[in-house]
Amino acid sequence: MGKKTQQWLLLFLYLTVLVHCSAAMMFWTAFVEISYIRKNETVDRACECGVFGQNSPIEKASGIVTLPMGDPTGCGPNPIYNRTINSPLWIALVKRGNCTFTEKISAASNLGASAVVVYNVDGSGNSTTHMSHPEVEDIVAIMIGNSQGMEVLRLMKNGIDVEMTILVGNPHGPWVDTYWLYFLSIAFFIVTAASIAYFVFISASRLYNLNRHRRAQKRLKSEAKNAIKRLQVRTMKSDDVETMSDSHMCAVCIESYKAGEVVTVLTCDHIFHKACIEPWLLERRTCPMCKCDILKALGVEEEVKEDFPTQSPLEVTVITVTGGDNMYEVPLTDTGSLDPDRHRYDNRAFEGDSEAARG
Repeated sequence: MGKKTQQWLLLFLYLTVLVHCSAAMMFWTAFVEISYIRKNETVDRACECGVFGQNSPIEKASGIVTLPMGDPTGCGPNPIYNRTINSPLWIALVKRGNCTFTEKISAASNLGASAVVVYNVDGSGNSTTHMSHPEVEDIVAIMIGNSQGMEVLRLMKNGIDVEMTILVGNPHGPWVDTYWLYFLSIAFFIVTAASIAYFVFISASRLYNLNRHRRAQKRLKSEAKNAIKRLQVRTMKSDDVETMSDSHMCAVCIESYKAGEVVTVLTCDHIFHKACIEPWLLERRTCPMCKCDILKALGVEEEVKEDFPTQSPLEVTVITVTGGDNMYEVPLTDTGSLDPDRHRYDNRAFEGDSEAARG
């Protein structure tokens, strides 16, 4: 396994753990609505006072509130409810404590409850906790505060039937908290604005440089046209040196000169076919052979000069041999001082061969 593969695997594991931790810290609230009839008058109450269990489905549930007979915590191997699977929809209301959440919820679910509401212990007020019941995940389970649970309990002990509806509330956690949402929104806006500004700046800069380059090229071509008009043009004759030897040829088309052809003479005295050199000069403005700039040679000022990277000449070693004298190694970049004792070679070994060659 390569190093990059290991890094990607570690990053994936880190993100997986981060997602699981974020999911574990996140919870959903529940709206709890109760409805009952008292003195021939229907009373409806609602509050966002419930918290869905960690393993509970986040969905709606409703039914008649039912208390366990005997132990209010609904614990024990066989808790008793005055409801069965065949009864209309009902919700078990049990008190926290005496056994695990899984045992309470599982017992009520086995008897046909559509949901389980656990109210907190005495003295806890309206506080709730995020329940964990990993072995029971197919029934809605929420926790409400002790105050809300005792209110429903008193109504039922007075012989009042209470119907309850559980609705999905809002998500809460470190990534969905209001301040976090504000922070993430502002950060996203800043990053987006910075990205757009950078893109606009780069695009505008490129367009500006492109237009500037185009204008410069257009001006240089115009100047090149004026310069070309000032160059000498002549027609080759049969007695010209260029037409009498095949060694003279146009460096652009690599063709020999013939009598009757029209040529252009550059400021550096190099000649080329007129039809070949003019397109070349419009694009490059320099002699193909010696790189002489026709604009500078004719005194035409370039309004825009392009910057080209300059390279320093390579260090080249020149060896000079003169008869039987000694040889010296002289670098071109250091011609100011010459040390006779440095890089000295003895030529005496070649003197005999030189004399024999001269006879």
